[in-house]
Amino acid sequence: MIQIDDAGSGSLIGGTIIGMYRIETGEYFDEVIPLKYYSKANMKKKAYLRYVVKIVQRGFKKLNVRKDEPIEICRGYMFDELRKWLDEKNYIWKNTVITGPLQEKVEKSFEEYVISLGFPEAFIKYTKYPFHFHRILKWVYADYDHRRLLCKVGWKSWEKYGRLPLEIEYDYLPSKREYYCLRCGKKLKHSEKVKIIKYESNRPNQIFLHKHC
Repeated sequence: MIQIDDAGSGSLIGGTIIGMYRIETGEYFDEVIPLKYYSKANMKKKAYLRYVVKIVQRGFKKLNVRKDEPIEICRGYMFDELRKWLDEKNYIWKNTVITGPLQEKVEKSFEEYVISLGFPEAFIKYTKYPFHFHRILKWVYADYDHRRLLCKVGWKSWEKYGRLPLEIEYDYLPSKREYYCLRCGKKLKHSEKVKIIKYESNRPNQIFLHKHC
């Protein structure tokens, strides 16, 4: 049996991982939907959904999927175009909730992918998969000119929160707990003034950076 799932479709940064898994043998295949498919124009055309079909076609070839092999697909909207294609090609499939090995593998693949983009591994635990939007937005605003290029800019939420006015101040940290610079990732010292970026999204936010970061 072949299972198909996705990871990262709900994350502000990065594309989306599409993963395939053969239960009997443990064979696994995945590929990412590139970020360009999440531009405003491509989002409007839902081009990313058609790209899912291309990924699955390559996965089927890699795994030698037969027409009589049962297929289970995650119920999510990411596979709307794939379902049509499977019907056209007379594959045997059904919608289901994907759990177990495939879910673990595809989520791990997405984590490794965003880490390769520069996202801190420690921040993944803090944001709690699948990545809280406003916590990720905070990381983006810490180095906006570079990190905005990693975002799904076709999202309506990006249109709303992706170009907020910023205030910059220099002051000491507000309490004695540990703080880490959201640009370089290193620990901030309470004895030194830090750079503070302030903005308001769903609530007032503060980002703490080294003075020269």
